[in-house]
Amino acid sequence: MRLDKTEISLGLIALGCVLFGFVSPGWLIFLLTIALAKALVVQGVVMQMRSGLVSFGQGLFYCIGGYTVGMGGQFFGIHDAVAALSLGMFVAIIIAMLLGLLLTRYREIFFAMLSLAFSMILFGILVKSQELGSTDGFNVHDWTLFGWAPEAGAGSQYTVFTMTVVSGLIVAVLIHRYTKAGIGVICEAVRENEVRVEYLGLSPRWLLYGNYVAAAAVSALGGGLTALATGHVDPEMAYWTTSGEFVFIALLGGLGHVAAPFIAAIVFSFVRTYAIEFVPHTWQMILGFTLLAVIIFLPKGLWSLVSREKTGERA
Repeated sequence: MRLDKTEISLGLIALGCVLFGFVSPGWLIFLLTIALAKALVVQGVVMQMRSGLVSFGQGLFYCIGGYTVGMGGQFFGIHDAVAALSLGMFVAIIIAMLLGLLLTRYREIFFAMLSLAFSMILFGILVKSQELGSTDGFNVHDWTLFGWAPEAGAGSQYTVFTMTVVSGLIVAVLIHRYTKAGIGVICEAVRENEVRVEYLGLSPRWLLYGNYVAAAAVSALGGGLTALATGHVDPEMAYWTTSGEFVFIALLGGLGHVAAPFIAAIVFSFVRTYAIEFVPHTWQMILGFTLLAVIIFLPKGLWSLVSREKTGERA
């Protein structure tokens, strides 16, 4: 299967990230791991935004992925990381297939609020569940990778980082091919004019349904990787502010390229980390001004800087 220029570039960047991890301090590896894991969730948000839907409840599947990994080790003896992540994606797909039957009937603010409602329902259930640690959550058990147990500390941290980079590469390539294929183009047509798509003999609702389920699987993968990286899960993963953060990052990066969510997530993580470090009482205001500046000066997101530069070079 032939790779195009974008896919080759993504592969080289992923390889560079893995090599960079060898010489990076632990705090930086952890920060990048969380950023890249959240970028996977943002990929799911962007997939839906390309088809005209904005999900304010993507934290639902982020939380499902994280809690499935934690519960797999806590209650079912599933300690293999790949098996736990796969189980989290499977559970998210099943739930998305059920919820999608209802949600894909709605558009605009109705879809956004319904998706948020289901996420908050999960948050409420977890808060009331004493067996799952209530508001405190619970720790993720030690895990293995195909039977191999990495060393605690730096070894485990770097292994999760590498898994996240590889997962990000695979998801990015698949989504890139999806957007370039006919169905990806049709999803953008649904955003522009749903009625005309129906005249072509296609069902916009089932296209959106497939998009919703795929986005759920990707988001659950990000939640599972976050659980492995932090070693802990809690109900805040499903809270509305978490879902809002994913939308924030999606707007920050823009819809122009599959790499945009990764760039935006890394920028967001660094801005928030240093804002909390230097102005702990007003860091939310710093993030607000950052998004406001992007909306005013870069309405198509951070990726427009790259696309603008490429356009200038061609000229």
